[in-house]
Amino acid sequence: MVQSPRVLKPEPAGPAGSGEQPLRIARVIARLNVGGPAQHVILLAAGLDPSRFRSTLITGVPDPDEGDLSPLARSQGITPVVIPSLGRAIRPGRDLAALGRLVALFRTLCPDLVHTHTAKAGALGRVAARLAGVPVVVHTFHGHILEGYFSPALTRLFLGIERALARRTDRIVTVSPRVRASLLARGIGRPEQVEVVPLGLPLQRFAAAAPGRACLRQRLAIPRDAPLLGIIGRLVPIKNHPALFAALTREETRGAHLLVVGDGERRTALEALARDLGLAGRVHFLGWRGDLEAILPELDVVICCSRNEGTPVALIEAMAAGVPVLSTDVGGVGDLLTHGQTGWLVPSEDPAALARGIRDLLADPAGRQRLVAAARPAALQAHSAEGLIQRIEAMYTALAAERLGWRRTADAGP
Repeated sequence: MVQSPRVLKPEPAGPAGSGEQPLRIARVIARLNVGGPAQHVILLAAGLDPSRFRSTLITGVPDPDEGDLSPLARSQGITPVVIPSLGRAIRPGRDLAALGRLVALFRTLCPDLVHTHTAKAGALGRVAARLAGVPVVVHTFHGHILEGYFSPALTRLFLGIERALARRTDRIVTVSPRVRASLLARGIGRPEQVEVVPLGLPLQRFAAAAPGRACLRQRLAIPRDAPLLGIIGRLVPIKNHPALFAALTREETRGAHLLVVGDGERRTALEALARDLGLAGRVHFLGWRGDLEAILPELDVVICCSRNEGTPVALIEAMAAGVPVLSTDVGGVGDLLTHGQTGWLVPSEDPAALARGIRDLLADPAGRQRLVAAARPAALQAHSAEGLIQRIEAMYTALAAERLGWRRTADAGP
């Protein structure tokens, strides 16, 4: 039986004592591509109290079509340690090289705690941490790859790997109660081992977003009275853009235009699909944009139609900006949205239901405003950067007390 999730609450941590040394943290992620996990690790690397935590961020290299958040990291004063062989794709030779490099790094850095993020970095980073004798190992599931990503055979293989890794992990972190329940139901981790730490983001620029001035409508020749929808994220199969395109061909969504913000391996195929469906004049591909706070206020609805999600960053940012959101009810989305109160939920893989949801929201301006009035404060309260940092600092402090006898008082080392 799956127990109720332990959700870490923000709590202030006391100042370091006179003889205490900062806890040394090595954080590992496969790459700093545009997306929630990379934003998350950059925020933590920059935001943890430097008098109590000394952080090193270790990363691979994004694929050319993914978008790169390394400039954001550098702007926050972070210089990542880059391991080029630590990327998204599984390549046994390069993966072994990345594992060896991680072991060598950990032996040099002597971290008290290694915290890994994303699947491949989580596997290599946790194995390397144990080989290097790191005292505390933590892994965050920002979702998981055990549904909707791979064939049944590969999924079973990865499930076995994750179960084995969990037995060598001191704490497993998930971004929502539903992701936690899904992992436990698959035999990954023990209930007392798995914590829920909600995603946190710097939302101030979205909370301050002003009503749109129709700049994009003018530039893209979108009629002023045409409903304008948006989908934001990587153009990859799991995001299921074809379902949304199919919904746009239905009578319920006639006349609506769609902004596709993002890039990725499926862009050429999706542009061709839009043309084949007769949507070329209504679907507008914008690529990656750094000015979402200007784009979001122009939209009537922001949509997520993924087959699987952890906690979608795009929906949180839209909620903070005061834009109604509609999503497939997958992964951890149901923990973020309450149907009819803070957002609109529809079944996955059902273009007809997606079209009806779009129609219902567009037909009810007052209802959209009620959603916004509830969703905006909910997003700002539950998903602030400050809250995330406080929760993670509290977890690290508790683990240091449990595993290391509070905190190191000897020489902090390199």
